[in-house]
Amino acid sequence: MILPIVAYGDPILKKEAEEIDSDYPFLTELIENMYETMYEAEGVGLAAPQIGKSIRLFIVDASPFEEEDKALKGFKKTFINPIIIEESGKEWGFNEGCLSIPGVREDVMRQPEIVIEYHDENFNLVEEKYKGIAARIIQHEYDHIEGILFTDKINPLKRRLLKAKLNNITKGNVKVNYRMKFPK
Repeated sequence: MILPIVAYGDPILKKEAEEIDSDYPFLTELIENMYETMYEAEGVGLAAPQIGKSIRLFIVDASPFEEEDKALKGFKKTFINPIIIEESGKEWGFNEGCLSIPGVREDVMRQPEIVIEYHDENFNLVEEKYKGIAARIIQHEYDHIEGILFTDKINPLKRRLLKAKLNNITKGNVKVNYRMKFPK
């Protein structure tokens, strides 16, 4: 089932999400719905707060970037209760966008390598290292479960220049080709 994506301005996007356990109701169905929602919106990642659930869960499918990095072919993962253990390397900028903030893209600085511990969709505990675009997508989605948006990471002057655009998103004055839920 395709779910509406929560728009910028909704308080759930600024809240730190709660851990869940393997008994979380309808978890498998929720994950399937999140993938269906993400693909419908043509995204490469989606965090539970973006569909109105303040839980530590996000999904990624970086395969649209496989032409830039062959290692991303088939890169599709589910992260439950993740913890980024380490971020390393020289920060690099990349133009990011977000399904909750349609029509806004800005360069965001992030470190190129991470080590992350998480449970997969079967609740197996996993620790893995990622680099490059895969690390960046994971960091972006991880920020969502920490209550951080990519606009929080840009220069304050640029954020001020985006204020009218962000207010329009909050009010629903934006054209998108996927379902959204607006706070006002």
